Amino acid sequence: MPIDNDYFKNRQNNNGGGSNNNNNNGGGGNYQPPFEPPEFFKSLGKKAGFIYVIIAVVALLFVFKPFIIVESGQVGIKSTTGKYEEEPLRPGFHLYIPGFQKVVLVDTKVRLMNYANIETSGGFDQSIRSNPAISILDARGLPVSIELTVQYRLTAQGAPTTIANWGFSWEDKIINPVVRDIVRNVVGNYTAEELPTKRNEIAVKIQEGIQKDVDSLEGQPVLLQSVQLREIVLPQKIKDQIERVQIANQESERVRYEVLRTKQEAEKRAAKATGDAEANRIEAQGRADAVAIEAKAQATANKAIAQSLTPNLLKMQQIAVQGKFNEALRTNKDAKIFLTPGGSTPNIWVDTKSKSRDAAISQ
Repeated sequence: MPIDNDYFKNRQNNNGGGSNNNNNNGGGGNYQPPFEPPEFFKSLGKKAGFIYVIIAVVALLFVFKPFIIVESGQVGIKSTTGKYEEEPLRPGFHLYIPGFQKVVLVDTKVRLMNYANIETSGGFDQSIRSNPAISILDARGLPVSIELTVQYRLTAQGAPTTIANWGFSWEDKIINPVVRDIVRNVVGNYTAEELPTKRNEIAVKIQEGIQKDVDSLEGQPVLLQSVQLREIVLPQKIKDQIERVQIANQESERVRYEVLRTKQEAEKRAAKATGDAEANRIEAQGRADAVAIEAKAQATANKAIAQSLTPNLLKMQQIAVQGKFNEALRTNKDAKIFLTPGGSTPNIWVDTKSKSRDAAISQ
């Protein structure tokens, strides 16, 4: 394939003419023309200004950073020449003008404020704040300490107004004073001895009091999540006194239980005795009723018999008995017969044949 290249043609021409020059100039045939860059680099040089502008713009973006990314759980507060805008920047990508505008990120997640005698550190978590336990005088002037945890968060919509009015230390100006004031007002109405027994009642009153004061703030800048009463720290002498009272109450409860148990056992024995006596009475009454019924039946029978003994019937009985005697006399002529007065029956007869005994027969 033939090579058609201007560069090589020129080089050949130069070499060809160089033979004459060698004769005249002594070795001028070694001359090499300068290397020319490809057309791409020639066109690139013409666009270099535009590329430099783009690079400069990108560098300025990274240096001045006129944008910000707001993450979830945060809002951005944009200030223009020192004045906060009322509308917060929601999570996402936002642009601003460096030098004239500034964006401050504010946390809107739930935050904790602990009140404790022993300092509790949240480490690197800036959403946990530690304060000393709240010292209070009870209704009799005795010192007590209250430990509690308050959960709250900044409202996203009202964040710019809150920061503008209260500053970035809004927690120490809104939450902390309200909590201390409510706790002192509630606990100060009780004696130290009452605090442990009325713990739930006190916790409810503290929660309701703080909730009411926080909600009454203009624009409701803070939402209260919860208030947890963790510990009521009493003076040592009050603890000892409460312990003695508890021991006495336990002993009293034990004695009362023993008395109640003894009383129940006595009532049980009395009920059993009453039941046994009632059973015996019922049994005796049953026997008496049976005897009475039998006697009544016998009396009725006797009455019926007495009513049935008419004179004719008695005469007939007498004749029947006399007949038996006659039969006896025919058999034993030596028999002795005793007649009852009036000739009424029954009669008695004795067999005299047997000297060893007398036989009495009642008819």
